[in-house]
Amino acid sequence: MASDAHHLVADDAPDAIDVEETLVSTDEPHAEVVETFADFNVRPDIVESLADAGIIHPFPIQAMTLSIALGGHDIIGQAKTGTGKTLGFGIPAIQRVVGPEDPGYEKLPVPGAPQALVVVPTRELAVQVAGDLTTAAKKRNARIVTIYGGRAYEPQIEAIKQGVEIVVGTPGRLIDLYRQKLLVLKNVKIVVLDEADEMLDLGFLPDVETLIAATPPVRQTLLFSATMPGPVIAMARRYMTQPTHIRAADPEDEGITKKDIRQVIYRAHNLDKAEVVARILQARNRGRAIVFCKTKRTAAKLSEELIDRGFAAGAIHGDLGQGAREQALRAFRGDKIDVLVATEVAARGIDVDDITHVINYQCPEDEKAYLHRVGRTGRAGKKGTAVTFVDWDDVPRWGLINKALGLDTPEPVETYSSSPHLFTDLDIPEGTKGRLPRRERKLAGIDAEALEDLGETGKRGGAPSGQDRSTGRGSGGRGSGGRGSGGSDSAGSGSAGSGSGGRSGQGGEGSRGSRGRGRGGNRAAEAPGAAADSPAADNRGADSRTTTEPAGNEAPGRRRRPAGEGEAPSGERPRRSRTRRRNGEVVAKSAGGTED
Repeated sequence: MASDAHHLVADDAPDAIDVEETLVSTDEPHAEVVETFADFNVRPDIVESLADAGIIHPFPIQAMTLSIALGGHDIIGQAKTGTGKTLGFGIPAIQRVVGPEDPGYEKLPVPGAPQALVVVPTRELAVQVAGDLTTAAKKRNARIVTIYGGRAYEPQIEAIKQGVEIVVGTPGRLIDLYRQKLLVLKNVKIVVLDEADEMLDLGFLPDVETLIAATPPVRQTLLFSATMPGPVIAMARRYMTQPTHIRAADPEDEGITKKDIRQVIYRAHNLDKAEVVARILQARNRGRAIVFCKTKRTAAKLSEELIDRGFAAGAIHGDLGQGAREQALRAFRGDKIDVLVATEVAARGIDVDDITHVINYQCPEDEKAYLHRVGRTGRAGKKGTAVTFVDWDDVPRWGLINKALGLDTPEPVETYSSSPHLFTDLDIPEGTKGRLPRRERKLAGIDAEALEDLGETGKRGGAPSGQDRSTGRGSGGRGSGGRGSGGSDSAGSGSAGSGSGGRSGQGGEGSRGSRGRGRGGNRAAEAPGAAADSPAADNRGADSRTTTEPAGNEAPGRRRRPAGEGEAPSGERPRRSRTRRRNGEVVAKSAGGTED
């Protein structure tokens, strides 16, 4: 541990912040220090909770952080992903809050109001951080609530109302509840910003600054980031007071990427990639694997193809509802699947044990995305393999990534599923084909993990690969003088519209057969065949064309059809009779075109 200069300069700009001091660890990041957590004045109940989870000695970044953070000082922590940052800021947060059973709880300005706020960029990271904090607080009476989008508002609001000491959440939902005055931050005394550079990339920094500004000016702020871009430094300068800069470095690792990760780069053909992936997934000693894709459609399609090939795979991408995303992560952690196909949403902060292989199905956008993806493996001192496919069109982009990271692979090797070097490079048994043999299909699969009903506010699930979502019409009928409006329509059901004068608006259906078009809040996706199952659709042939006047006041020239008259068999549309006029009378024509 060494002291350095007294200001921190941004990575990509001349911006800088004055710091109390800079502490640099010269130890290997995953080497446990001699001292235990108890030696850093951590509360005995927290030490005991960690010991129950098998955590006795801290990592260097944790040891450096604890000694300063427990004293209430601001910290800028800079460390590679997977070095144990969560407990570095989690333990001080758990220790410094006052729980319901602690002396002085009743004397707090607002007992039960949040005292610590942890902001993270993604939903998955929020769940993981909250889980780690819950483990450390198992024997400590500190209530922890996770706030993020995709879940119903009501349980989160109710948890806040019942009282909470630590809030872990994503910027979007936190801002939403704050602006509704449901989340009060004026009693927060410790703020943690985890993966600050990722929040910058996702455009969350303005929301983060709004949240920080809502907390008291006298507070402790802990900021953690793998890189230090200019806007992050500028934000730190505005909201932090003489922070201590802590950096975990590995003297044996001169490159930016971790030495525990073996990196292999191939130039692959798009039509052959799935076959190559299927063979890589049969490498010797392969544990859990993550395959990263650029688009949601590619992730969904590849996941289905791997399942068809016999692999226990699941997917995480933006077209999936939060319930399906959490189902896949639980199955991945619970050994029901061992292959996770993901978009960039899972590239940050997801810490799952024993990930031996990361596959970039397409070339990442830049060196930062590359680092964050391959950082899923080689964690906590373990070895890992990262394979990156570079399309012919992406060779120039890869050249920039290679140069920025100093990987010494400017020209990826052209590789096919039958290339001999593929088998030798990745220790794939000779003769391996693109389907997993039945004798090796031992995992239960994604369907063995229950899909939890989260009361989601967004999409409930992704459409099958290659299937477009068709939207139903909104609810509400059209009346003279205005359109009827309704709430969100699901599977095509609608609520009645109101109109004044003339024809009343008929209750709208979620189909083109409806008279009116509503202005519903959300138009739910309508899967093929869904309309046939809805009650509204059962009556589409007749009810949507009948008037709403009561009996006896029927519109001139119209009559009601008696019940049962001319009804079509169940499941068929009523057939219209063909008619013609003869001497002023309407007569039916036979099917052959002759008159009756």
